[in-house]
Amino acid sequence: MRPAAHPGRRRPARALARWLRSAALRSAAVLALLVVWETAPRLGLVDSTFLPPVSEVGVAWWDLLGNGQLGTHTWASLVRSFGGFGIAVVVAVPLGLLIGWYRPVAVLLGPLLEVFRNTAALALLPVFVLLLGIGETSKVSIVVYACVWPILLNTISAVGNADPTLIRLARSMDLSTPRLFQKVILPASVPAIFTGIRLAGAVSILVLVAAEMIGAKAGLGYLINASQFNFAIPQMYAGIVTISAIGVAFNQLLVTIERRLSVWRVPT
Repeated sequence: MRPAAHPGRRRPARALARWLRSAALRSAAVLALLVVWETAPRLGLVDSTFLPPVSEVGVAWWDLLGNGQLGTHTWASLVRSFGGFGIAVVVAVPLGLLIGWYRPVAVLLGPLLEVFRNTAALALLPVFVLLLGIGETSKVSIVVYACVWPILLNTISAVGNADPTLIRLARSMDLSTPRLFQKVILPASVPAIFTGIRLAGAVSILVLVAAEMIGAKAGLGYLINASQFNFAIPQMYAGIVTISAIGVAFNQLLVTIERRLSVWRVPT
């Protein structure tokens, strides 16, 4: 008789099988898109001049990586995008906590926030260029402006929607305002704040790419725009794919950080 497998040995195998099934399910739609992208131009369903097969885009991406252009443009975009994003987080989260907690401040600044939140960042790009020039300052500034609003508004909403029962309980324990924020407000606000941060992360890349298309000598937006003008279509799509990959990776990083900061939450 063959001895039965130890239950402890089955658990890693089952966990691996679940992970493989989950990974296959998550990647199925992406793989289907790649298959359609590859076959549609080759079957003549779309003009391959304007939508080359994904394999040609992959070759162009590899060539750009090999000659150093992709790394140079990607680094330029990342520095601008993440720099503006970081400044926006540092500014918007404390300001949102302040506005959300102190009612008079919210009443005073409410109309001003409504005006600017409904003003598209790209609509103000000419103003930033006129005031700050076409250098790095204007590009980082437009990213900061675009990222501040989703973080700020979600932070204000998070503080305003904090459980009043928990706040009253904390006050009954004579907690000071800083301790109240540390023990009650901030933990309860983490999910909503990170929703705004994740939205800002996507916005930081999209707005920057648009700004780089207007006036820049380096960056993924510049690469895409220059490739279009030179009719280097595979290189153009290679830049677009790179932007998408960066956005997905950055969002996943923010999700991981949010989970680490929300380990105290009870799953529902």
